[in-house]
Amino acid sequence: MAPVAEGFDLRINAYRSELLAHCYRMLGSVHDAEDVVQETYLRAWRARDSYDQGRASVRTWLYRIATNACLTALEGRGRRPLPSGLAAPSEDPSAPLVRGEVSWLQPLPDALLGADPGRTAVDRGSLRLAFVAAIQHLSARQRATLVLRDVLDFSAAESAEILGMSTPAVNSALVRARGRLRATAVPEDEVAEPSEQEVRARIDRFVEAFERADVAAIKELLTRDVLLEMPPMVNWFIGREHYGSFMDWVFSMCRDWRMVRTAANGQPALAAYWRVEDGRYHLHTLQVFTVTAAGISRNTVFQDAEVFAAFGLAEVLPATP
Repeated sequence: MAPVAEGFDLRINAYRSELLAHCYRMLGSVHDAEDVVQETYLRAWRARDSYDQGRASVRTWLYRIATNACLTALEGRGRRPLPSGLAAPSEDPSAPLVRGEVSWLQPLPDALLGADPGRTAVDRGSLRLAFVAAIQHLSARQRATLVLRDVLDFSAAESAEILGMSTPAVNSALVRARGRLRATAVPEDEVAEPSEQEVRARIDRFVEAFERADVAAIKELLTRDVLLEMPPMVNWFIGREHYGSFMDWVFSMCRDWRMVRTAANGQPALAAYWRVEDGRYHLHTLQVFTVTAAGISRNTVFQDAEVFAAFGLAEVLPATP
């Protein structure tokens, strides 16, 4: 590789993680975000001779390519919601689960962002499932404007350059996006988080209770208005008692579980494995948690092969003696 080309690669590769986070916020899909980042780098490489550093920094130039690739990818596509963004909560935890035939919002593995997702993504809160779900209610261009201005701290002029809009148009789109976002605000994002040590301790206690199939102990770890949702199922529940009733049903099917720790969207996550007739533990769900000082306030439970693959989860764990 020629020295100039090698130097260009080094300059643009430094932004890969944050571009992945950006595309994920825009698209709500890990697979789609990775595809768009790959396309962004291909376009950048092909256009390297026409890049003018007098007009824009490398970072701004890459974000223009990536953002417009995201806007193109979003044309004709519906938003990616979570069940709690579609309808009212279910009142009967014993009712049959109903599968929804939509493209659901997916969690983002922290491992894809390197050792420090907070640094590479600029703002850890902007990767939270609740925030990414909330901005799905915005139009694609409003979403891009909000992320560029409020998450990534680009100026109005820089955002206009990236989006190919006038500065007044960017400011107008931002006002509308902020107003729409306030209408779909998620209270949990306004609550101060406990320390990492406190979060880890609470999740440890959850693991112990879950592996014992101890519903009473699980309920002690939850907030009064905890939210439980389970894409691809449209059923979702609010409240400690509904959560406990649902777990009674889950443990009536199996009481022998193993939990594997991971992390998603800057939040703690667990892969749940249940023991089946062959004596081994088979992958069942991936659970992503919001933990506040008052307890676990949200548990989003995914049962999706594409999600499992993104996290590199083993399909089966060996039986324990």
